[in-house]
Formats: sequence, C-alpha cells, structure tokens
Amino acid sequence: MREVFPEIRRQETLDLLKQAGQVSVTDLSRKYGVSDVTIRSDLQTLAERNLIIRTHGGAIPAEAVPEISLNLRRTQMTAEKEHIGFLAAHLIKDGEAVFLDTSSTALALVQHLKKRRELTIITNSLAVAQLGGEHYGISIVLTGGIYQRDTDSLIGLNGLEMLRQFHIQKGFFGAHGLSDPEGLTDVSHTEAEIKREVVKMCRQVIAIMDSSKWGRVGFSSFAHLKDIHTIVTDGRPPQKWVDKLTALEIKLITNSKHPNSED
Repeated sequence: MREVFPEIRRQETLDLLKQAGQVSVTDLSRKYGVSDVTIRSDLQTLAERNLIIRTHGGAIPAEAVPEISLNLRRTQMTAEKEHIGFLAAHLIKDGEAVFLDTSSTALALVQHLKKRRELTIITNSLAVAQLGGEHYGISIVLTGGIYQRDTDSLIGLNGLEMLRQFHIQKGFFGAHGLSDPEGLTDVSHTEAEIKREVVKMCRQVIAIMDSSKWGRVGFSSFAHLKDIHTIVTDGRPPQKWVDKLTALEIKLITNSKHPNSED
C-alpha cells in the first residue's frame, strides 16, 4: 500500500467528502492503512480549519450544517460587534454609496449611521435594510434574489446585475475568518459567491470582524488579502498579522476608545 503524506491524505479526505457527503474513520483507516488514531487526528485538523464537521465515527462537510441564524449571531460577542460597528461607521461619509453584507457586525454598524445625510446603503440583508430605512437621510437599495429565512437575506447572483450601475465607494464585509493565503472566508458558499462578486464592484473593501477571526478558515473564500484596504476589529491581532498587514499596506483600525466625532 502506498504511503501518503498527511496533508495529501487530508486533501483526499476532503475530496471524498465532496463526492460522498460523509466519511468514516474505519473506512479511511482501511483505505490508507493507518490507525484510527491517525485518521481522527486528520479529521481534528480539518475541523480546526473549519473545513469539516466531526460526527460520531466520522465527518461531514462543513457546508452540510445549516447557517447559524441571524438572531443567534446577534447574541454572540455583542460588545465587540457594537464597538467594531461604531469604529466602522466613522469611515462612512455623507453622500456615499456603501455595501453592507448580511453579517451581524454590519447590522451593528447601521445603528451608528442615523445622522448621515444622502447616504445610500446597498445590501442583500433585509435586517440591515429595515434598520437603515428608519433613518431619514438613508436610501436603501436591495439586491434581488431568493429569500433565506435563517439569515434574513437574499441570495443568488441574478440580483447583482443591477448593482453595476452604481459607484460603490466602500463595501463592509463580515467574515468567518481571515487567513493566508485563503483571505476572507465564509462558511456559506452561497453567501461567499455574492460577496465575491460585490468585492469586485467596491472601490474600497473593508473587513469588519472580531479578534477571534484571525487565522480561521471558512469553507469558501470571497476576498484575497490583496483585495482588502482596511480591517476594523476589536483588538490588536497577533504580531505576525500586524507585520503582514503592514507589508500589504492594509490599514488596521483597532482603537481602544471611541473616536471623538459624533455618530
């Protein structure tokens, strides 16, 4: 039986998952002629990269698990998201057109835009549209698509064609993680494909993510590191990331105190 290096074995395991929808420790152990302990270690490594979900005796693809509902995400790390939203809001000027995605952090951002004037928010999030629409100086443009109940959003690429008529100054994107070389990633392929297209339309790409996201890898990439202009987060990242972002000339906003300017 051929000897397979661990990383090759893990990649082949991912390929098997895509084809079969699930794998078992026993079957993989027989296939590669290694112990169950070795296979469990492989699966744990892939799970830590958020590429699979561990199950009793095996694994399933990460995308097989339904998206966490927006209502649940809004209850997680609320203080951090509120702070990130506050900081990110100060990057938005009167008269601009900006894209906000379906992330709960983008929803936190909208709450700090009530004093903006002649601002256009483009979004596929019904929650963002509803909250932004309550403010007099904000116009809302919704993308088309199929309604997804759990995330309260519109999905599908067909509704994005109309956006090409707009000049989108800034796009604000939440993410499951930021890693190298994967860039910004999402656990949902459908959400990632929308973000991937919108990233191409934005003059500036701004990541809004809490400090737990450094080094995490989701199922699908939507922006390379070279695409990102600014990252707004709640704390200083590991030094290796500070060095990397400096080298790539990516602006990092991590103020520990709120800016003096008003909302």
